[in-house]
Amino acid sequence: MTKVEILDQLIEKENGYLITAKALEAGVSKPSVSKYVNDHKMEKVAHGIYILDDVFPDELFVLQERNKAIIYSGETALYLHGLIDREYSHICFTVPTGYNATHIKIKNKQVRYVNPEIVDMGCCEVASLSGNKVHLYNKERCICELIKERKKYEVQLYQTAIKEYMSSKDKNLSRLVEYAVKLGVRDEVMMYVEVMG
Repeated sequence: MTKVEILDQLIEKENGYLITAKALEAGVSKPSVSKYVNDHKMEKVAHGIYILDDVFPDELFVLQERNKAIIYSGETALYLHGLIDREYSHICFTVPTGYNATHIKIKNKQVRYVNPEIVDMGCCEVASLSGNKVHLYNKERCICELIKERKKYEVQLYQTAIKEYMSSKDKNLSRLVEYAVKLGVRDEVMMYVEVMG
């Protein structure tokens, strides 16, 4: 297989993205990647990440490719799970305490820090709006965190998310309670489970 064919395959697999690190892993040199990018007039969207001209940039995918430790949470995760009906006003993600996120603390971003022991609890992979796989918290972790930080959310958004989750066919109440215990909101979560579950 030629270097061009390898890069063609990588781009197809990544929905129109060429990620230099993945190209290098596949045995393609940096000069070959640069030549391919120039020949195909690809646009640079971040350091080491390029897209074809017919691909719309996917901010969530690019941000996560550049920062592997982040897990989408809060409004961002609620929206991607379909638990709220309006798009998130800012990108919210969680990192382990001690992670230096100063380089990504720019406008429209909200960083949350949690104990490294629970940072991966409930992490799953879901397609972004552009169809690229991103890491975010599952519905149960999102609901527990929503209840834990309810004062930070608008009442309507809060109620919509709880209602949508409790009426969803794929809810997992035993997992919800397990996470609630670990996050210190068992009593509050049980109240919703008993009333709406």
